[in-house]
Amino acid sequence: MKILVTAKRVEDPESKIKVKPDGSGIVQEGLKYKINPFDEIGVEEGLRLVAKHGGEVVVVSIGGKEVQEQLRHALAMGATRAVWVNHTGPLDQMGVAGLLQKVAEKEKPDLVILGKQAIDDDQNQVGQYLAEYLGWGQATFASKVESLESEQEKNKVPALTVGADNKSVRVVREVDNGLATLECALPAVVTTDLRLNLPRYASLPGIMKAKSKPIEELTPQKLGVDVTPKVQVTKMASPPPRKAGIKVPDVATLVEKLRNEAKVV
Repeated sequence: MKILVTAKRVEDPESKIKVKPDGSGIVQEGLKYKINPFDEIGVEEGLRLVAKHGGEVVVVSIGGKEVQEQLRHALAMGATRAVWVNHTGPLDQMGVAGLLQKVAEKEKPDLVILGKQAIDDDQNQVGQYLAEYLGWGQATFASKVESLESEQEKNKVPALTVGADNKSVRVVREVDNGLATLECALPAVVTTDLRLNLPRYASLPGIMKAKSKPIEELTPQKLGVDVTPKVQVTKMASPPPRKAGIKVPDVATLVEKLRNEAKVV
């Protein structure tokens, strides 16, 4: 199998995010960055599938030269090679999906795995756009029945089940009232949820090997994609500060305040 996986560069969730005074964006000085956690889960699932069925995991990221850090991280985890789409300007979700579409058409993978969303903008759109652009089936919010403490997880058993003929994939996905199981014809697009797996740590030998693994550089121009944003962020603002909590002496007082002040009961 050939599996194409995304690796978006996002702000470390432990960083303190500040909005610029003019509302034009966030203050980037001093921020740390990492691979989007949902994408890292996608890399892990791709590696497990390849370990079982054979093939390669190709990881792709879009951005300036700095995204090579996240590509090297995925390569150190075990990905075979990487594709870097060199672009430093603004992008909306349709532009990202358009670039990934061309990369997928070039690579011809059996499966594309993306995080269901990126933790920087929480859009949850690219996977759906990509499936539509490619005309492929899709399964979003991929999860599994077993817990993350199960024997299957300890043994790194893939949660996505590829058919015996390698022409379909079965996905357990999270829905509002539980789990649903879908089967998609391959090639297909799958987006990952948090409970799909626990990503492995990059080993020292893996980090050393990653330094020599190839990264192919592409550009939107080479891919023939117009990435002019159709959606623009006009202004950002910090959420209003929360009021300090108070202690109440008893349950009766709590109920009274919930009813008369908060008006939630």
